[in-house]
Amino acid sequence: MVGFALPRLKQPSVIPGFAPTLGFTVLYLSIIVLIPLGALILKAAGLGFGDFIALATASRTLAALQLSFLTALVAASINAVFGLLIAWVLVRYDFPGRRVIDAVIDLPFALPTAVAGIALTSLYTPNGWIGQFFAPLGLKVAYTPIGIVVALTFVSLPFVVRTVEPVLRDLDREVEEAAATLGAGRFATVTRVILPALLPALLTGYALALARAIGEYGSVVFIAGNIPYVSEIAPLLIVIRLEEFNYAGATAVAALMLAISFAMLLTINLIQAYSRRRYGHGA
Repeated sequence: MVGFALPRLKQPSVIPGFAPTLGFTVLYLSIIVLIPLGALILKAAGLGFGDFIALATASRTLAALQLSFLTALVAASINAVFGLLIAWVLVRYDFPGRRVIDAVIDLPFALPTAVAGIALTSLYTPNGWIGQFFAPLGLKVAYTPIGIVVALTFVSLPFVVRTVEPVLRDLDREVEEAAATLGAGRFATVTRVILPALLPALLTGYALALARAIGEYGSVVFIAGNIPYVSEIAPLLIVIRLEEFNYAGATAVAALMLAISFAMLLTINLIQAYSRRRYGHGA
């Protein structure tokens, strides 16, 4: 008689079973995320293909979208470099004032974006504390796309730092020491040992910073100047269309932003998944 093994009983969990937790997850995501996005898609579909294309390809719409996504990409790229550097300093070095700097990193999370926008504008105007040094050089920051990049860099920096920091803290220094023992220089150790281990977390922080920058409005609207075809971002254009009671135009811009943002984040997530498979999870 052939015996068979009885199924092993799972350990009891303090959280309810799979069915209720999955049901609550789907319900919560539907109410908070899926239903609003679905309503936006249905509203855009109701415009008709021809009308949607005409509204989405208007010159002012394309200029605002181009400015929003390009400045968001630049800001996220800047934070990917300097956010990694800040996380490295906070984790690997102990110095006076480290806790203060660590707390300041989270300031953009707590500070209202409108307050940040007003503060940055006052600093970077031609007669501001920082802008006065750029004015003699003929470089204008406030009321230009450069000011938008400054604002987006400010609000999205914590996402990179806080994503990379725990992974860097868990990174075993013995691996670096082993690489040095085998004759690897500092550059080779950084590029072949440290960066591959941090790449998945760095891509995650980059994606979060990019998503935050794309949808930012409060801190940008003050420093941008809001000049059509020059410094007008897509979220501001949506608000303008709503104030004009042009709901079709606002819907078209919002739907186009949703589609482009989803495509960009999907691409980043695919690259992140590839890096995890190649280099291993967190190592």
